[in-house]
Amino acid sequence: QVQLVESGGGSVQPGGSLRLSCAASRIVFSIYTMGWYRQAPGKQRELVAAISSGGRTIYADSVKGRVTISRDNGKNMVYLQMNSLKPEDTAVYYCNARREVNLVIDYWGQGTQVTVSS
Repeated sequence: QVQLVESGGGSVQPGGSLRLSCAASRIVFSIYTMGWYRQAPGKQRELVAAISSGGRTIYADSVKGRVTISRDNGKNMVYLQMNSLKPEDTAVYYCNARREVNLVIDYWGQGTQVTVSS
């Protein structure tokens, strides 16, 4: 059974930084697009950033310039470095592994809470 385990969430003041990590197991990690999504209370889950198997990255407009996604295929890890955090970044952050062949295969982590507040 595929497992995605997030860590690194917590509480931080506005302007602070956090680094989220996601450890993947029981998966051919290198062939999956890895992503970070977030869901704030009362809102839909949204894409924050994603990195393809080839290293191509995409970012939500709301986080561009403040967030960097990276992956380490040797360690089956994906990271999300978040800087200049804002209160509106407060959400549960989920790690996602996606592969699209003839159908979409999605795996999700359990989520980690990020709270930005003074």
